Amino acid sequence: MGSLNTTDYLVIAAYLLVLVGLGFYFRKRASRSLEDYFLGGKRLPWWAMGISGMASYMDMAGTMLIVSFLYLLGPRGLYVEFRGGAVLVLAFMMVWTGKWHYRSRCMTGAEWMEYRFGTNWGGKFARFISAVAVITTTVGMLAYMIKALGMFVSMFLPFSPAACALVMIGIATLYTVVSGFYGVVYTDLFQSVIVISAIVLITVLAAAHIADGPSLAAVAQSVTGDSQWMSFSLPWHATMPKGYEVYQDLTLFAVFYFVRSAFIGMSSAGADPRYFGARSERECGTMTFLWTSLMMLRWPMMIGLAIMGLFLVSGLFPDQTVLSQVADLIKAHIQGIPKERWADTLADIQNFPERFSPDLVQGIQSLLHDEWQSKLHLVSYEGTVNAERIVPAVILLYLPVGIRGFMLIAFVAAALSSFNAKVNLTTGYFTRDIYQRHMRPRATNRELIASSYLFAAILVLAGFVLAYNIQSINQIWGWIMMGLGGGLAIPSLLTFYWWRFNGGGFAIGTTVGIAAAIAQSFILPGLPEWQQFVLVSMVSLTATILGTYLTEPTDEKVLRHFYETTRPFGIWKPCREKLDPAAREAMLSEHRNDLLAIPLALVWQVTLFLLPMQLMTRSFSVFQLTLPVFVVSLVGLYWFWYRRLPSSNPGEQMNAPEQVKDKKEN
Repeated sequence: MGSLNTTDYLVIAAYLLVLVGLGFYFRKRASRSLEDYFLGGKRLPWWAMGISGMASYMDMAGTMLIVSFLYLLGPRGLYVEFRGGAVLVLAFMMVWTGKWHYRSRCMTGAEWMEYRFGTNWGGKFARFISAVAVITTTVGMLAYMIKALGMFVSMFLPFSPAACALVMIGIATLYTVVSGFYGVVYTDLFQSVIVISAIVLITVLAAAHIADGPSLAAVAQSVTGDSQWMSFSLPWHATMPKGYEVYQDLTLFAVFYFVRSAFIGMSSAGADPRYFGARSERECGTMTFLWTSLMMLRWPMMIGLAIMGLFLVSGLFPDQTVLSQVADLIKAHIQGIPKERWADTLADIQNFPERFSPDLVQGIQSLLHDEWQSKLHLVSYEGTVNAERIVPAVILLYLPVGIRGFMLIAFVAAALSSFNAKVNLTTGYFTRDIYQRHMRPRATNRELIASSYLFAAILVLAGFVLAYNIQSINQIWGWIMMGLGGGLAIPSLLTFYWWRFNGGGFAIGTTVGIAAAIAQSFILPGLPEWQQFVLVSMVSLTATILGTYLTEPTDEKVLRHFYETTRPFGIWKPCREKLDPAAREAMLSEHRNDLLAIPLALVWQVTLFLLPMQLMTRSFSVFQLTLPVFVVSLVGLYWFWYRRLPSSNPGEQMNAPEQVKDKKEN
């Protein structure tokens, strides 16, 4: 059985102590004010926040999920992950939504709602429901992260997935709540060094296994049965195993996911503390460019893990029918076992075989032979290879003993970086937009930060409970992205692009959308993801339009201030006509360049991710076609976007007295 040694455990302990130490080191600095706690006092350098952004998106749960699709489909797995794993929203954050949020000088995305709609009932309600929506979504995201973390760590330690997750998230919650955004950014910097080192190591080890493209294709076909595993083309239909059949119409899903990512990217994607905490518009852009560029490193690592997974499964299970035999045997001895308890059951059989029938344990041993306990984790509920466990299986069973502990730390680091960022962001919404705004307007800074501590604990506990009442990582990810995402998409989009849209429309549309997403998960639980999104979006759109026209328009002064400060494009004719001609022309010029830059940014990002995978799989002919496209898009992006970023913020000097006043009041 693959295992860790004493040195591995000591390294893991040292890593966790460093995280806690960094958290307490920044505690005093973070406690000075809410701006310090949630935005780092707007003093953090752009490069630090860019690296932190990369670390927060390099989540372990997403990595395990993406590797599972790359293992099943080869490089074409990228197209499935247009739904979120390819983070196409970064292109929009880089070009316009990041700077649009920055221009507000707000602290949270919910506070931004009053900046957009005013402080009447609609604006206040929009702010409140926006905070509630983020909190609801975060509970699902944390469940997704916790589920994957427990699944991963339990393969290395003699404890259940739930117990492993509880310890890890407990430590992460501790250092996150005491250090605020300072701790998030600087622990991310520390963990980024570990993660990038692991990426390089995995890439080198995987590349050493590949003699040439044809030999890799042969191994892939023998394991997955897919003769097109090496292809980068987008087929209409792909063969998928049990549990993943919904993705078989690959072209349809890829196109839909691409449109959906663009949809989300154009709306609320820039409401990130890093943009609210940036020091200039130029920093917003350069930070995101660095962030996206570093995300490229993820893809050779993930295709490398998928490739090593192919070789691992080929060696462990020359005849994969044994997997269905094991699954049937377990179900026969443990009747009525639910799918959501499958991972915990396998962990119990592995770690405590004496608790189970000798016939069951002996039967599993006779089927799986040597290292049966480690192999057991790869058996899915359906009796196939559990693709979501390829990552920990490769580390545990395929890598040399001396580096297993380091790789475990690297993936835990990726998980905790995503976790701490999400907890910090969402705690800010509760403290700033619910507790201070509606419950305790006159609360002291000390009380507000104490409330942040308590809420963070409640938030994490809710995520933990949800995590162990779901069947798989993919299940919850799909619902968050498509079901719940559909409920939030329309109202978030219209805030930027339609002048008549108001706080009442946002509040009603979002409330109905969230309710529809939750109802759909109970009434139509088996609905395909894209249908979830369309159904919930249509319900939300109807409620949004009705709510907008049944309530009063936004106050004209508030609307004009928002338009002139944020400078969005879209349906803004009544506001645009009142601008000075010179200001109007400058705004239109900015819009033209941004709209020209965005397709270039998307092409640059997708080709940036494809190129290293093409090198890893020895697909040199495709690489030669992709490289010129990448270069042209990069040059175009520089011409239409980067060189036009302002060296200082327009109106910065004019607004300086007000900024000083606001800072003193805060």
